[in-house]
Amino acid sequence: MSLRAELVRVGLRWFMKRRPYATVHAAREGSVAAARWIPKPPGEAKVFAVDAGGVVSELITTPASRGDRHVLFLHGGGYVTGSPALYRHFTWRIATATRMRVLAIDYRLAPEHPFPAALDDAVAAYRWLVGGGADPQCLMVMGDSAGGGLALALLLRLRDDGMPLPGAAVALSPWTDLALTGASLCLNAKSDPMLDPDSARLVAASYLAGADPRNPYVSPLYGDPRGLPPTLIHVGGDEILRDDAIRMAENLQAADCRVELEVWPRMPHVWHLFTPILPEANEAIARIGAFADRVLAA
Repeated sequence: MSLRAELVRVGLRWFMKRRPYATVHAAREGSVAAARWIPKPPGEAKVFAVDAGGVVSELITTPASRGDRHVLFLHGGGYVTGSPALYRHFTWRIATATRMRVLAIDYRLAPEHPFPAALDDAVAAYRWLVGGGADPQCLMVMGDSAGGGLALALLLRLRDDGMPLPGAAVALSPWTDLALTGASLCLNAKSDPMLDPDSARLVAASYLAGADPRNPYVSPLYGDPRGLPPTLIHVGGDEILRDDAIRMAENLQAADCRVELEVWPRMPHVWHLFTPILPEANEAIARIGAFADRVLAA
């Protein structure tokens, strides 16, 4: 683990863990404040506003992006905050590492738009990509945190609806269990430098709005993953969501799905977003690119 990673952990604990969000409004204010520190993409990265089947979205490309390879990216934020704009420093790097065009969607947020609004928007954007000529076997669904859980829920929904599945999926520190039953939720409550269980309960209630937290389209951990495509899962070893990732990987493996689980010691929640500060973030992004090359159609 790098010295920079240790410093990031200290900073996260000081600026985030000590000030847990008591309301959705406070969480959104935190996202706005964080946006000031996010670097802009380089000039070679192009960001286009698009309407993806009625869903406001951004299409991100770099000189490395191939026209026949696509990523559908679903951002994190506990289903209550976040946007593609907050991820531009990351999505252009994914476009380069995977040599793909990245469609980052601005799905509707809770509590104004609770479940299943986010999932419906993800389905609409996927249908738009495929309907526009994207080959599913050259398409990868990807998300972080809540977006990681949403990506896995999307796979279940597409399969159940009889849609062709993408060739691959990537879930970064995915939130797969909104029933909040993972042992790491308590075991790692102190060691996680970024997230806390109370905030998870707050945003879960906002998104659920009375829905069953064990509905597989809410919490893919409770679904039958048979037939899902090759999946890469990254998670930090002392995250409160560690067991959401591990148990999801175990379910995929038990269903004879191809899954690659990487538990990175002492990495904070979705450490990939701390590029270019963390060398571990750059290494993880490179591994995502290598995974895409291994599993997607040539």
